Amino acid sequence: MTGTSHAVIGTASGFIVANYFSATPSATLLFMGLGLISGLIPDLDIDGKLSGRITISHKIIRSIAQLIGVLLITYSFYGGSDEERTIGIGIGLGMIILSSLIKQKHMLLITGIGVVTGGYFLDEIWLFLLGIYIFISAWVPHRSYTHSIIGLIFFGIIAFHLEAALDMKGIYYTCIIGYISHLVADSKLLPFNKRGIPLFLPVSTKEI
Repeated sequence: MTGTSHAVIGTASGFIVANYFSATPSATLLFMGLGLISGLIPDLDIDGKLSGRITISHKIIRSIAQLIGVLLITYSFYGGSDEERTIGIGIGLGMIILSSLIKQKHMLLITGIGVVTGGYFLDEIWLFLLGIYIFISAWVPHRSYTHSIIGLIFFGIIAFHLEAALDMKGIYYTCIIGYISHLVADSKLLPFNKRGIPLFLPVSTKEI
């Protein structure tokens, strides 16, 4: 399935969850943004040797990196001390600028390092773990661990800590549903998919 389709489904997931929790208009936009990211993020994986062959358009990868930078700036602006706010905004701006300059094959590595750094200095577990996820995605083959139960569980942990940090019910479900929607859309459950996903890695490499 194309990146655009994953994005649409993920965004719709966020909208549905927002309505279920009777979210405010601003919270609804946040949920839709998180659904968009969750619906796309399994496809951040590229060739393990960094050959530069990315599974979705490099423009989408750049947009994700820039969107994460914007979210980091927004989060830093509303929370933390003046020092933490300055650090968070600085890292977010750096991610936005670097993502527009660096080569495609290095984008995920630099983004992952930037997010890990931001999570460390802001003392945010969800951000630190997200950086690890992005960094690992740069090394694993396409449709491997990010398309497995392990990837889902790891992202679920990120979502759990994000919901706790923002104290906003529904974020966890938005992220989980968005992620699952990607796995289902790439699986053999849909008859038009010639390939499936190795859902049970590393126990089994069989595509579901």
